[in-house]
Amino acid sequence: MSKHGWTYKKLGDLTTTINGLWTGKKPPFVNVAVVRNTNFTKDCKLDMTNVAFLNVEQNQYVTRKLYPGDIIVEKSGGSDKQPVGRPVLFNISDGEYSFSNFTSTLRISTNEISSTFLHKVLFAKYLQGVTCKMQSKTTGIRNLNFKAYKSLEIPVPPMGEQEAIVAELDEINSAVDELKLQVADLGTLAQATFYDMFGDPVTNPKAWPVKKLGEVCFLKAGKNIKASELSQKPSEGLYPCYGGNGIRGYIAKKSHEGCFPIIGRQGALCGNVVLATGSFYATEHAVVCQPLEELNTIFLFFALKEMNLNQYAKGVAQPGLAVSSITPLFLPIPPMPLQQEFAARVKAIEEAKAELKAQMADMQALLASRMQYWFD
Repeated sequence: MSKHGWTYKKLGDLTTTINGLWTGKKPPFVNVAVVRNTNFTKDCKLDMTNVAFLNVEQNQYVTRKLYPGDIIVEKSGGSDKQPVGRPVLFNISDGEYSFSNFTSTLRISTNEISSTFLHKVLFAKYLQGVTCKMQSKTTGIRNLNFKAYKSLEIPVPPMGEQEAIVAELDEINSAVDELKLQVADLGTLAQATFYDMFGDPVTNPKAWPVKKLGEVCFLKAGKNIKASELSQKPSEGLYPCYGGNGIRGYIAKKSHEGCFPIIGRQGALCGNVVLATGSFYATEHAVVCQPLEELNTIFLFFALKEMNLNQYAKGVAQPGLAVSSITPLFLPIPPMPLQQEFAARVKAIEEAKAELKAQMADMQALLASRMQYWFD
């Protein structure tokens, strides 16, 4: 199989374009599932977990009903890290579906090319940054120049070669998806192990001795920093700067050194728990929990995550979690050898996850390489 004898045609010559619909204003209406940008995954697959059901005008829906094989393209949206132009393949045969005005649908208009092959081509071009060069930005929204998009040169091999290429790429994709599932399973294994060994830390069904959090931890809120002090790229002489949701950036000073859980204490991140390691700085949005001799850090981290700490936040518009609100909370204290055994199990799980992620990175690199070979 080779590229010998392939023809190339413009995308607009292979498909017809259908623009998305707006919420209905004139009856009669029909209630349908409407695919939006939020149903596009980062790797250009369709995720219908949170599909919206909207009342749309019946006459609009007739011309904008989705059929298996349609390719929906994100024409408005995107972000600094995610250019507009993601394509997804619609492959649902049952039900009534349409698509939003922030998208357009490409429908194959010739028997020269298959929708599965064309989706692979458009996905490859998206990964190669082609759509990034076609986007414009107005009022914070990125818009895809669809006229330029439809002028893209698309390879059109013989149908048998299209099928073979799709089969090859799908096989690699399936391997990546399987590795993702294994990583996800390991992600829940640590939590399940915690419950199996210690039970719910709030109800304490195993009747472990309890102490107040402030008795077994040194709790300290971080300090305010200026945005100008932060760098978004790590470099020599800078330390990770933690807020309530992990690393916010890097800064030329440190406030802590070690491995400690950090509790988010402002806004939507109240009660969120992350683990900081090494030398780092904590902002005013974080409470650093430094365990004393009776606590293993990993045990403490998992226990805090299960204690639903956001319920102790005060305020409505801008909730805040004060150190004084969590200091008196009771924490079960299992024997240290059991805590250490749990930490060892978590370490083994994390090592297995790292190995799977390395395999996944290799498979993703292979996929990118093969896509570049066929479609560059």
